[in-house]
Amino acid sequence: MPVEIMPGVSRMTVNNPSPFTFHGTNTYLVGKGAVAIIDPGPEDDAHLAALLGAIGSRPVTHIIVTHTHRDHSPLTRRLAEITGAPLLGFGPHRPSRHPAAHELAQLDAAGDTDFVPDVTLSDNDLIEGDGWALRAIHTPGHASNHCAFALEGTGVTFSGDHVMAWSTTVVAPPDGSMADYMASLDKLLERDDRLLLPGHGGPVTKPVAFLRGLRAHRKMRERAILERLAMGDRTIPQIVATLYRDTDPRLHGAAACSVFAHMEDLLQRNLVICHGQPSINAEYELA
Repeated sequence: MPVEIMPGVSRMTVNNPSPFTFHGTNTYLVGKGAVAIIDPGPEDDAHLAALLGAIGSRPVTHIIVTHTHRDHSPLTRRLAEITGAPLLGFGPHRPSRHPAAHELAQLDAAGDTDFVPDVTLSDNDLIEGDGWALRAIHTPGHASNHCAFALEGTGVTFSGDHVMAWSTTVVAPPDGSMADYMASLDKLLERDDRLLLPGHGGPVTKPVAFLRGLRAHRKMRERAILERLAMGDRTIPQIVATLYRDTDPRLHGAAACSVFAHMEDLLQRNLVICHGQPSINAEYELA
């Protein structure tokens, strides 16, 4: 059943709970008459039926994706066939940097490489509908084609997976980039929104304070990585074993990806050096 967030905005959640999706992927319906749909979600017959039931006889004018991960965009194709609405997104799936050979399988597993938008968005593009307008905000980091969408005149932004209240965002190279993620946090901080509606979990009700907290958390994690290197750790698994010892072991793989994202950023800033090709299993030390 749709949950009304505010007049003209409702949320429906796919039944795909996991340690990475929380209760499931959030799909948003925007508009009181003709509607736009943000992040239809994964291929799921029950969710498609629920969406069509919630839409009823209303026309669908836009199908929008925040990014092309498999829990967000695959259902767009069937929904577009049924409704005739165009697909909008910040281009097809692509890595944040050129992937190494051993990273290709990981990249394919995460990304919806079949998604091709009918309308390719650029940063700051305006999408206009029936009584609403959405401003595209390119926010790479979790994925290189990630966009948030600001509902003009309301102080409300659909933040996708870039900012979520229930968990920190996974940043996993080569799909994601920590340097991009931090820059995108700063970009959202400049907006001074009053409410963020994420791709998983409930709303972020105090965005400015929350975004500052996310920045502080990432900076703290960076310092902790440098401290572990100073204490003699040389590999990312060693660092994860200490820094994430109280975290669900099922999430240690994702934690290693985030540490690797930090390590890539530190390498680019000449704060650490790597012996051999940078990877999760390479050896690192302070520069």
